[in-house]
Amino acid sequence: MSADRVVIRPLTLADIPSLQALAADIWRAHYSAIIGAAQIEYMLEQRYDAKVLRAELAQADTWWDLLLVDDVPQGFASYFPDVRGDALKLDKLYVHASCQRLGLGARMLERALAKARALGARKLILAVNKGNASAIAAYRKWGFVIEEAVVKDIGGGFVMDDYVMARSL
Repeated sequence: MSADRVVIRPLTLADIPSLQALAADIWRAHYSAIIGAAQIEYMLEQRYDAKVLRAELAQADTWWDLLLVDDVPQGFASYFPDVRGDALKLDKLYVHASCQRLGLGARMLERALAKARALGARKLILAVNKGNASAIAAYRKWGFVIEEAVVKDIGGGFVMDDYVMARSL
């Protein structure tokens, strides 16, 4: 895909409604077979509520990127320093199904890696659902390895059953 059709830029407050719609579309299409509709709706509300997004955008140490293809939002990423201090955590990286396998996820990943290097982090870490085989395969291709398996209670009777993956810098 030509570079002039693709822009990755910081998310703004004005982008919140577009981000919410994009996240809902991506999550409902991708995760129904992995975590089910009830958990999808719970997590969308928990993670993409406008108040939550505004608060994250106001934090100096949390970064959000918006991927646009032909000026249409098609993906997003967010990342912040990990509490352990030696890593940057890639908290979100999503590309709409219509734009997958075009190298766009890798472009967003490169931005997060560049930020991690600029901050002096030793690695980039992320959590990925154990049932998300396509994402796990992509992260392995990008040099990530599984460091641990975790199950985290997120409330509402739901858990996140994830692998923590890391890539050294």
